[in-house]
Amino acid sequence: MILGEIIMAIKYSLETVQHSEQHSLAHSLLKDMLKGFYNIGYTEEMTEITEQGKPYLADYPDVHFNLSHSDGITACIVENSECGIDCEAVREYRPNVMKRAFSEKEREMIENAPENERDMLFFTLWTLKEAYIKAIGKGLSYPVNEAEFFIEDGKITSNIEGYEFRRYIIEDGKFVMATAIKINA
Repeated sequence: MILGEIIMAIKYSLETVQHSEQHSLAHSLLKDMLKGFYNIGYTEEMTEITEQGKPYLADYPDVHFNLSHSDGITACIVENSECGIDCEAVREYRPNVMKRAFSEKEREMIENAPENERDMLFFTLWTLKEAYIKAIGKGLSYPVNEAEFFIEDGKITSNIEGYEFRRYIIEDGKFVMATAIKINA
């Protein structure tokens, strides 16, 4: 399947909700999307978990989904292949996280970026990494510094093959969201 044929559905909510309510909001988005795109009447009880902790729908092996939420944003992706999504509120980045989670080339890219672009670049790379490890179902046990991403003129490139990566800047840079979708050849 080529990229143009991939059916991708992303929905996000910018409602200000308590952290404890974000889980419910994420599942509400999933319920709406599964009903709208696949005519599946979803309940949380339908969800099973892999050994690595990735949720899936055992009765619908060709329907893949992923959820994410951060302060002020909740996101959901539903796809016909492995997929992951991550969203973050853009804030001041933490150099100590960059040291252990980013490759040397990625660290250099952030450090060499104009100061007013560093936070967005950090969280763009972070959400791309998170979306990928969520797509493959490994969680943070995956050595995230081995997944390298580069952004030049808005185009994302990576050392990872077989996945399409996208980034979304929301509310004039208040939030960043990234997706990873396995491309079925």
